[in-house]
Amino acid sequence: MKSAETTAEENPALPSAMLAADAQAAARAAGLRYVTDGRPGLSRVPNDGAGFRYLAADGKAVEDEATLGRIKSLAIPPAWTDVWICAQANGHLQATGRDARGRKQYRYHPRWRSVRDEVKYERMIAFGRALPGIRAAVDKALGLPGLPREKVLATIVYLLEATMMRIGNEEYAKENKSFGLTTLRNRHVRVDGKEVEFHFRGKSGVWHDVKVADRRLARIIGRIRDLPGQELFQYVDDDGDRHSIDSSDVNDYLRTITGEDYTAKDFRTWSGTVLAALALQEFEKFDSETQAKKNVVRAIESVAKKLGNTPSVCRKCYVHPAVLDAYMDGAELAALRTRAEEELTQDLHALQPEEAAVLALLQQRLEREAQQAAMQGKGKGKRAAQPAPARAKPAPRARSAARKVAAAAA
Repeated sequence: MKSAETTAEENPALPSAMLAADAQAAARAAGLRYVTDGRPGLSRVPNDGAGFRYLAADGKAVEDEATLGRIKSLAIPPAWTDVWICAQANGHLQATGRDARGRKQYRYHPRWRSVRDEVKYERMIAFGRALPGIRAAVDKALGLPGLPREKVLATIVYLLEATMMRIGNEEYAKENKSFGLTTLRNRHVRVDGKEVEFHFRGKSGVWHDVKVADRRLARIIGRIRDLPGQELFQYVDDDGDRHSIDSSDVNDYLRTITGEDYTAKDFRTWSGTVLAALALQEFEKFDSETQAKKNVVRAIESVAKKLGNTPSVCRKCYVHPAVLDAYMDGAELAALRTRAEEELTQDLHALQPEEAAVLALLQQRLEREAQQAAMQGKGKGKRAAQPAPARAKPAPRARSAARKVAAAAA
């Protein structure tokens, strides 16, 4: 079973420091150990009666009540095979396994998940730095002959960027008759020369009309649509058998080509943030805070329309607050482009100028917060020695350690 470290090492085209540093720093920030499923752990075997029993690496049965309770809390599905469970309760990765379709699944420690969710600067910076590698991998896969799994997955990832569509969920498609990329049917797409047009009912009943002009993409989509069956995105294996693709396949593909836990949602968050920055740049300079707030509202409304979200959801989930804060502070995206060109574009040449500028903005904000945290730390050090309450320690520790992620990846 491949570990995250092994996967990262097999992607030398990506910025190497970024691949493992993010997860390791997040684990330290959460007070956890960074582990992989390549090290000895606990295994799951069927019980003689019903359910399962668990074995340590030496083959002895696990009987410790605390360990069994921890395993139970992970809620590992019975259908999983090749189950690996971390032997330590403080491992950032608690379990892995293969689902009924053979796809690798993960169970993380809740504290690690919490820190990862909180560290939005670092995640966005790391994703921005990963984009050139993702794009290179996708471009290479699109050139493969036939319709193998990797090529069809790359087509979906390409469309994630080009259209900002939701990835889709089969449950929603069946129950609500609403669709996303991976659940589209042949009837939802039309190919005309180099143009591909998608027309479908999305989440919350919103109708989407999306056009993409790309001759290579149109050729691939046309061949995929010609496959038998109603589902649009299918691939053909070496035996000539057809298989459908769902959102978990796409997320697994992203993990494979990046060595990180990125998902389809990261593309929408990145695109929403860049679009918001561009929209704000188009406004005239404001003379009052009231005007600035109005401009922010207009920018969010513009992005929400493109993403197919309500403005409130768009602002909360898909636009990084640093961009809005920078605008309210009077910072201009254009002013950051010189720094972006000097510091970023040499190794991130596949980024657009506005993307590099947003990345520079996030890095600048990260550095500013790190400096403020350091100054606060010095101020505390001058006070009389007094043990801090136990519950007060994790928060500053998490913030400080998490901010090392981007620095390690830089």
